[in-house]
Amino acid sequence: MTRIFALPVTVIAAAMVALAAGQSPQNESEEPDSFDIEPPILKENLSAEPSAGAPAPDGDIARLEKQLERAKRNAAGAERLCKIGVLSKMEVEQRFLKVVRCESNLANARLAQTKEEVAEQESHVAPDENAKAELDGAKIALSQLAEAAERASQKRERAELDFAEANLRRQQKLLKLGSAQKADVSHAEQKLAELKAQKN
Repeated sequence: MTRIFALPVTVIAAAMVALAAGQSPQNESEEPDSFDIEPPILKENLSAEPSAGAPAPDGDIARLEKQLERAKRNAAGAERLCKIGVLSKMEVEQRFLKVVRCESNLANARLAQTKEEVAEQESHVAPDENAKAELDGAKIALSQLAEAAERASQKRERAELDFAEANLRRQQKLLKLGSAQKADVSHAEQKLAELKAQKN
C-alpha cells in the first residue's frame, strides 16, 4: 500500500526538481537580480573637496553655511550628553572644534569671494563717480572681511592647540592607568609640536 503512494509522490517530486532546475538558468540570463549589478563608485562622491565642475563660490559659501549650522546643532546639546554619559569629553571637544573650523572656513570663503568681486570691479571701473563709490564700499567690506577671517583663523589655531594639549594630557593619564599605549602619547605629543611649529 505504501509503495503505491510512494511512487507517485517520488515522480511528482522529481518532476518539480527538474522543472525548477530547467527554469532558473533562463531566469538568471534574462533578468539579473538587482544585487548582481552595483553602480560604479563616482569619483566626486569620494572626496569632500568640490569637483572641477562644482558651482561657483556662492554655492560653496552656501555649502559651508549649511556645514556650520549642522556643526552648531551637533555641538548644542553636547555638554548635556556628556553629563549623562552618552558622549565622552573628547567627543564634546571635537564637536566644538568642528564649529570653530567651519566658522574659519566660511570666513575665508567669504573673503575669497569678496576679493574676486573687488578685482572684477577694479577691472571694469569707469570714470563715473558712482562706480568709484561702489568700489570704495567694496574695498571697505573687503578689509572688514579680512579682519574677520584673521580673527576666525586665530580662534581656530587657539582651539586646535587647546584640543591638542587636552588630548596629550588625556593620553598621558590613560597611559598611567594602563589604558593607552606609548605610541598614542607620542602621537599626541607630535601633533601638539606640529601645531606649535605652525603657530610660530
